[in-house]
Amino acid sequence: MQKKRLSVQFIRFLIVGGTATALHYVILVALVQTSIAQPIAASTIGFAVSAVLNYVLNRHFTFQSSNPHAQAFPRFMIVALTGLALNAGLLWGFIKVGVPHYLLSQLFATVGTLLWNFFINKIWTFSTNTRINQINKDATP
Repeated sequence: MQKKRLSVQFIRFLIVGGTATALHYVILVALVQTSIAQPIAASTIGFAVSAVLNYVLNRHFTFQSSNPHAQAFPRFMIVALTGLALNAGLLWGFIKVGVPHYLLSQLFATVGTLLWNFFINKIWTFSTNTRINQINKDATP
């Protein structure tokens, strides 16, 4: 039963991530094509908006978490920003070791980042494990 639950959560995570990524790109393209923002600013805005959507959908749809927003959202953002850095580092590493095409390198980096994001969000951000949550609560000043 646990493996089935994990599989369902992972599929939901993929759906949510795909939806958030699509929103990120829609915002990026819309802002650039209408000359409202330059690409870097537009991408940053798209990332921020899609991160909020990603958080809300993962909280309710993927992990059915009841953790307080004040606890879960900062954790989610730490995981997202760490994932962003991990993606960049993996991409750089795969290109440096000679993976034949940057898109193939990005695919490998995406898989690594995806797995990181899923498992860290599952066991830390949206965890319903009362032991983990109590340890974190006790560590908060």
